[in-house]
Amino acid sequence: MTTNNFTMLAQSTDVDYIQQACIAAMSIHATNKNASICLITNDSVPDKYKPLFDHIVEIPWGDHAENEEWKISNRWKIYHAIPYDETVVIDTDMLVLDDISSWFDFLKNYDLFFTSNVYTYRGEPVTNDYYRLAFRKNNLPDIYCGFHWFKKSEMSHEFYTWVEMITNNWQQFYKHHASGKKYQKVCSMDLSCAIAAKIMNIENKITNPNAKNPSFIHMKPKIQNWNENFATKWQTRLGVYLDDNCKLKIGNFQQSGIFHYTEKDFVNESIIKKYEAYLGL
Repeated sequence: MTTNNFTMLAQSTDVDYIQQACIAAMSIHATNKNASICLITNDSVPDKYKPLFDHIVEIPWGDHAENEEWKISNRWKIYHAIPYDETVVIDTDMLVLDDISSWFDFLKNYDLFFTSNVYTYRGEPVTNDYYRLAFRKNNLPDIYCGFHWFKKSEMSHEFYTWVEMITNNWQQFYKHHASGKKYQKVCSMDLSCAIAAKIMNIENKITNPNAKNPSFIHMKPKIQNWNENFATKWQTRLGVYLDDNCKLKIGNFQQSGIFHYTEKDFVNESIIKKYEAYLGL
């Protein structure tokens, strides 16, 4: 059986991203029996959860995000740190709710792939650009790095070299490529990757707007197609129901694929215990 590789990078701040990575790894093991998982981190992983990962790799070349509240500056190193020739990269605040082996069959046709379609918890395509005005204003590729894929290749290496340069000099690059009223005030991997793709003129080679999957359910509150100006947290409006088989409902809607929960307090003791019980940890 072919092994499908997953990679995450985690550095805890006031948010326990190591815990998030462990829950994400549990969700992968619960649904994808042929998965290999790599965690890139300089933080300690609880002994109980270390067996969830096939590889725990130290962040190379020091911690470029040491003084950052929002740890971004090491993300370009994923390309160089992984023990794989090809991998999916996911954010730590995600749950993999289904077997996505068929996605890998699709992704293997690409050296580098980013989803450009994400969905609400009701399965509706996200069209609201509330969080993406800099993309629209500057005609940048509408890609999401929360789930992406790469093979080790000349194109992927060049892309990540650009991402390194942009990340290390983001103010200058954003001023030139993401200027205007909605100028980005912090470094963003989505924006940095979009700028790299535009500089290389490879948008048509790294995404497919006609593909429903690979993708993810994106739970930022202002893109859920609610009529009223509902602002702060989606959890104040919707119930969360995770059953003993780790099937997830949000409100009355069964979730599938990859669920990007976005809010740090989503993972609680109840969710942790259900995944641990399901996996026999």
